[in-house]
Amino acid sequence: MTEPILTLEDVHVVHRLRSKRATGSGNVYALTGADLSIQPGETVGVVGESGCGKSTMAKVMVGLQKPTQGTVRVVGEDIWSLGERDRRRKVGTKVGMIFQDPSASLNRRMSVREIIRDPLDVHRAGTARDRAARVDELMELVGLPRSAAGVLPGQLSGGQRQRVSIARALAFEPALVIADEPTSALDVSVRAQILNLLLELRERLGVAMVFVSHDIQTVKRVSDRVVTMYLGRIVEVSLAQELPVSAEHPYTRALFSATPGLLDPIDPIPLVGPVPSAANPPSGCPFRTRCWKATDICAEQMPEPSIAADGHLVRCHHPVPAGTSQAQLAATARTVIEARHGDLLADADSSGDGGGQLAAVGAAIALDEEVEIGPDAPAGASTGSLNEPPADHHSQETP
Repeated sequence: MTEPILTLEDVHVVHRLRSKRATGSGNVYALTGADLSIQPGETVGVVGESGCGKSTMAKVMVGLQKPTQGTVRVVGEDIWSLGERDRRRKVGTKVGMIFQDPSASLNRRMSVREIIRDPLDVHRAGTARDRAARVDELMELVGLPRSAAGVLPGQLSGGQRQRVSIARALAFEPALVIADEPTSALDVSVRAQILNLLLELRERLGVAMVFVSHDIQTVKRVSDRVVTMYLGRIVEVSLAQELPVSAEHPYTRALFSATPGLLDPIDPIPLVGPVPSAANPPSGCPFRTRCWKATDICAEQMPEPSIAADGHLVRCHHPVPAGTSQAQLAATARTVIEARHGDLLADADSSGDGGGQLAAVGAAIALDEEVEIGPDAPAGASTGSLNEPPADHHSQETP
């Protein structure tokens, strides 16, 4: 089997807080137990809500974030066992990064030519003439006119700035490109152009790609595999072409159910309750506080990963049977929530403050606590608290 370009092995990222007043905890568990490998030429999409750890994992992949625990290998070599110079050389020549906001990631005082040439200068690649020729080649590759070489980023449009970012990421012909929401900061009319450019470059250069995005339908279109993250954990890895009916984790199915499609109407699976804090993650399965399938075992222990023959991985005590339709799941979820907490939901609907009341209901459902539901109940109020970190966090130390 071909050696992976990049491998994450039990990677954790824990940030220590200076003050516990805001969260009640001294640590933020940004990434927990991440295991993932990227094969040559494949595209892996990463999806999940804001704060689920997508960008943290991307930064770990390119060496911008040192893991608290675990191993990051680039072409089989542990990058954090190397010296700083060797690590920069290894990652800088093998992995490229396209950041979310080109306005913030490009030096406003450097010309386009200087920005694209910068990685080549840092690693002293070839002669000055070779670097200049490579800059011209990259500008043509990403569709930038030669007249743009001497201008500053502020003089370019958003789409042109992102093309500069892509050219810089490809300067060393990397084996892997990490694209952290590369189209989210662009106008709708420009997003399709940049997305098509990335697809064209992937086919032409044979480069592997990690595509991070909130747009799950776009991720499905461009990816070979899709990684679903929730509260810092990888909860499912699926083959993109078989989604959503092959997804077995309730959270993955809920994400797809809330996404509009051309053929199917939106029929979202209800997830009642607030997203737990990464500083105070719940015990057991992190999704149990919002999952309609949750039982006592979900609170007691984190489910072990189940890996199928095709590589499909899922962490769930009660996985969704493959082939179950979105409509069936949505109907089942509503039935379960109404049967368990119908009186609370009815009171919330009639209170006139649906958003705040449903947040309180969600907290009560997640923690099996009683709450006051009425016109004066504060948004997100509940009598429970999510102060117990998962069992596997107790042994971690933050540098």
